[in-house]
Amino acid sequence: MRKSQTEVNDSHVKLSRRTLLLGGAQLALVAGLGMRMRFLQLDQADQYRLLAEENRVNIRLIAPARGEIFDRNGVAIARNEPSYRIIMVREDAGDVDQVIDRLSKLVKLDEVELERAMTEMRRSPPFLPVTIADRISWEEMSRVAVNAPALPGITPEVGLSRFYPLRSDFAHVIGYVGPVSDYDLSKIDDPDQLLRIPRFQIGKVGLEGRLEDNLRGVAGTKRVEVNAVGRVMRELDRRDGQQGEDIQLTVDQKLQSYTQARLGDESAAAVVIDCQNGDLLSVVSAPSFDPNLFVEGISVANYRRLTENDHRPLATKSVQGTYPPGSTFKMVTALAAMEEGIISSDNTVWCPGHMEVSNRRFHCWKRGGHGHMNLEQALAQSCDVYFYDVALQVGIDKISAMAERLGLGHRFDLPMSGVAQGLNPTREWKQAVRGQSWLPGDTVNVSIGQGFVLASPLQLAVMTARIASGKAIQPRLVKSVDGVERPVAVAEALDINPAHLAEVRRGMNTVSNNRRGTAYGSRIIEDGYRLAGKTGTSQVRNITAAERAQGVFRNEDLPWNRRDHALFVNYAPVENPRIAVAVIVEHGGGGSAVAAPIARDITLQALYKGDPPLEAYPSKDRKRIQEQQEELRKLVPSRNLTRSDRA
Repeated sequence: MRKSQTEVNDSHVKLSRRTLLLGGAQLALVAGLGMRMRFLQLDQADQYRLLAEENRVNIRLIAPARGEIFDRNGVAIARNEPSYRIIMVREDAGDVDQVIDRLSKLVKLDEVELERAMTEMRRSPPFLPVTIADRISWEEMSRVAVNAPALPGITPEVGLSRFYPLRSDFAHVIGYVGPVSDYDLSKIDDPDQLLRIPRFQIGKVGLEGRLEDNLRGVAGTKRVEVNAVGRVMRELDRRDGQQGEDIQLTVDQKLQSYTQARLGDESAAAVVIDCQNGDLLSVVSAPSFDPNLFVEGISVANYRRLTENDHRPLATKSVQGTYPPGSTFKMVTALAAMEEGIISSDNTVWCPGHMEVSNRRFHCWKRGGHGHMNLEQALAQSCDVYFYDVALQVGIDKISAMAERLGLGHRFDLPMSGVAQGLNPTREWKQAVRGQSWLPGDTVNVSIGQGFVLASPLQLAVMTARIASGKAIQPRLVKSVDGVERPVAVAEALDINPAHLAEVRRGMNTVSNNRRGTAYGSRIIEDGYRLAGKTGTSQVRNITAAERAQGVFRNEDLPWNRRDHALFVNYAPVENPRIAVAVIVEHGGGGSAVAAPIARDITLQALYKGDPPLEAYPSKDRKRIQEQQEELRKLVPSRNLTRSDRA
């Protein structure tokens, strides 16, 4: 049926309207898409370019070279050495077991390390490198490089690793580095991303740990292009990091090495300090250990050998160890009494060999007594009863105050692990810690360095330096950082009458240079180098009345760990003190027989800056000393360890 003209016109109108609506909608859609494209391509171009770049480019950290450590004369004691290692990429190796078998014929592979590497390889993507052998020799490195065509997936690499050329001589001073552990990370609130680099080394103990922020340096970066699965395609650019700061110590390497050798296998410690500026010239604990064992992670067997040794080679006895100072404390008691006007050089005390205090008998080391003793004689012959008497007159309060003035009971700020405070006991301390009142017997014990009082070899060296110089010497270990000299604290004069200090020095001089002095056998006879000192023997057990009645056991008849500690402190030269020395030999017996000869030898080495002439020793000792020096020369490093310039 044919449509009328009206119906045809109506259809055209409807079609035109629909066309306009549809066209308008399409135009709006195209316009919207265009605007969106403009927004993405122009307005948001930088953001999307960055996102694309992040998917394509990775930024990776480059570990900086660690700062090195030197002695006062520029001798390297902790440095970085090339560390050769072998890495493997699993996807390039093909048959991993076959390649490992070929490699094992060229390089000795540690089974434990190899198993760890294989475990790491199974967990990692096939394109990531895994270390198969670390710290291999240059010869092994060369063999691998020459046979590279037969070792697919194997690549020799060179890195830097910490090395301690003097091994055990500085172990207790500088400590060591080791791989970052989960425990290390748990102690840091916001750990540096450097610490997450596999096998990155940080300072664990000692100066390496205390000055970690100075030594670590600042990381570098490199930009690498990666594909969709993270495989590195190429390196785009690199920005090297900043090497850690070099540290120069006040310690003298030759003296340190000699002292370590002189202490030998004894469980002992020695400290040498400059009497003028507080520089620590030697800080030694014995026996020692090789810190290189810890750099890559010490084995269980080696660690057990160190921890099960009853001489405690891991302990830094020079600053951590605290001991009853024995008779080396008598100078403190004497100065306290003189400052209070209780004694003078002419006052005498009768020593019958004991003193009754509060219904308890306190004995002198000399069973028959010393008779009448003045201060100089009491110091020279180490009469206990003399100091019992004056201590009861002066009281513990004044004795404690003098001990504090001389540096006892003070924790010095040194970058070493576990610097001890020691114990300078007071009435308040005993009441707070023991819940007991102070007794006269406590004062008597403290007067001769027994009872509650405890001091470290470092503190005893500082005490001796202060007596010798009359100044409040502060110990210093770091000489400079990155070539910038650390300031030396100006030592103020001690608040002690110089005349009283002179009296004590005279007594210490008599100890070493008078025939009746307890250290006369360890004197120096060379004019201008004579020493003044004080012996000490501190008990580690109580001597019962029954034992005294039967005769006190000799130290050599007792088990090693029940013998007395042997101590000696001294300064030299007598006329113009330059150094002070403190030595303790754990369970060594008598201070005059054991500690004094060691201190005398160390003192001469420090003054002469090397082996002294035999004429400095008493004639009867010269043959023995000559043989001793020849033996010690074999133990003291003689290689060239001088500092090399930084690149």
